[in-house]
Amino acid sequence: MSNGLFITSSGTEIGKTYVTRLLCRQLRDQGKSVRAVKPVMSGYDESAPEQSDAGLILESLGVEVTERTIAEICPWRFRAAIAPDMAARREGKDIPFDSLVAFCAGARSESGDAVLVEGAGGVMAPVTAEKLCVDLIAAIALPALVVVGSYLGTISHCLTAVTTLHNHEIPIAGIVVSESQENPVPLDQTASAIKRHLGGTPLVVLARRPIDAWRDQPDLTWLLNG
Repeated sequence: MSNGLFITSSGTEIGKTYVTRLLCRQLRDQGKSVRAVKPVMSGYDESAPEQSDAGLILESLGVEVTERTIAEICPWRFRAAIAPDMAARREGKDIPFDSLVAFCAGARSESGDAVLVEGAGGVMAPVTAEKLCVDLIAAIALPALVVVGSYLGTISHCLTAVTTLHNHEIPIAGIVVSESQENPVPLDQTASAIKRHLGGTPLVVLARRPIDAWRDQPDLTWLLNG
């Protein structure tokens, strides 16, 4: 079976999609095939699909952004930029959990060298009326790659997410500290403070850079082999 990661976070707007795109580019640069999906997406603007998370992921895969290719990696798309289950209800829809799990399982079986599944929101974000993101990660049995920021409060948020994953017996491939726009303390000090509480869990630090500068970022692909 191919290697894979479920890319999750301690919250929203922290850097999951950036990390997914970075991994896509790094894997392709190594000559490896990668399948990346974002099954559920809120805040989707049909008039600008290329600016959506799914559109940005497709760009990093070298795939043209069309209505068809968006649907292939993101079947559940909603307009409101709120929790997926709330966004779905606003449109009179629901997200069948079994179908969501089946889609992710299908992505795993169709992938080549690697599969990346990007979640919506944080570890405890509701994805259906009854299920949380952590339930989805457990159901598809992929190791979690946890993306956190460097903002004030991130240490607590990170360790809460890590504890939640441990309590659900989900393996953690690593922690990625993605530099926030505002940093109360130097990035390396925040990363060191987090690392002290992680035991042997790998930690990688990403400076705040545009995706076009992806070659200047540290390699993340080794986390797939953990």
